[in-house]
Amino acid sequence: MTRTTLVTGGSGFIGQYLVSELVTRGRKVRVLDVRAPSRSSPAVEFVEGSVLDTARVNDAVAGADEIYHLAGLPGMWKLDRAEFHDVNFIGTRNVLAAARQRCEVPFLHCSTESILFHAPQPGDVAAEEATLSVDDMPGPYTRSKMLADELALQAAASGFPVIVGCPTMPIGPHDHNVTPPTAMLQYFLGGGSLQLYLDFMVNFVDVRDVAKGLVLAMEKGRVGHRYVLGGESLPLSRVLALMATVSGRRRLLMRVPGCIAELSARFMELKADHVTGRAPSATVEGVRIARRATALSVEKARCELGYAPRPVEPLLQEIIAHMLGVSPSEVLEHA
Repeated sequence: MTRTTLVTGGSGFIGQYLVSELVTRGRKVRVLDVRAPSRSSPAVEFVEGSVLDTARVNDAVAGADEIYHLAGLPGMWKLDRAEFHDVNFIGTRNVLAAARQRCEVPFLHCSTESILFHAPQPGDVAAEEATLSVDDMPGPYTRSKMLADELALQAAASGFPVIVGCPTMPIGPHDHNVTPPTAMLQYFLGGGSLQLYLDFMVNFVDVRDVAKGLVLAMEKGRVGHRYVLGGESLPLSRVLALMATVSGRRRLLMRVPGCIAELSARFMELKADHVTGRAPSATVEGVRIARRATALSVEKARCELGYAPRPVEPLLQEIIAHMLGVSPSEVLEHA
């Protein structure tokens, strides 16, 4: 019989690729989201609703054979910061509670790399195994995601089959909502001749690889374990050099210290909070995450799941071509 898979947040950037991957594998997919999917399919059932609506969540969970929980509030800024806690933590609690009423339904919780960065620990502890708390988080977004992560792992420890996938910075075409990694690439691609930047370790990954990685984690992952689903870890300065080569657009780049970047972000946030009401181009939490970012290894996912992400340079060529509205071959000609 065809398995029914529930994907919360299935209309989002990662979600749409996960849904496509599941349909390709012959699954009947049910999407719970506040927005309808951008592409329709007879194999996809759309349930409009929020993870904060417990009745809607219970309806969506009913009859599901497995659950991928992706619904969340990304980004680092909201006029009401409490929205992060509501959607990311309380929403996760609602979906987990509904799922646990169905006993042994496999559950994949989609977390984030942002909660994994840590100072070196004795024995070279892998990012997935690091012991961090909510108090270690640099802002409301990461606190809400850490609380949700803890909730998922507590459920696993009590015997519920939960596995956690931690995507790094997914990029790819059709990012209609402009997630933070895409916004960063757009900023550096479309900026002026002089661009200021904070150099930090970034880990871009093809969103299609993340979707496959989530399925692999559900199928092969160990209950109660985290898996980093990323690509190559590179300094941002290296990424900007690649972008310049691939796009043919040269910029004068000026590196700024972390303390200056954080101070600038604070002023941008104040303006957003009290004047414009629009998301700033940088946030204090975002800068703090960048300053603590370290290289993340996908070795655990590679060994245990068979996860095999693609290299970053061809991916950047594809994304830059998409942003410029040209074919990948034209981008290569400009390089």
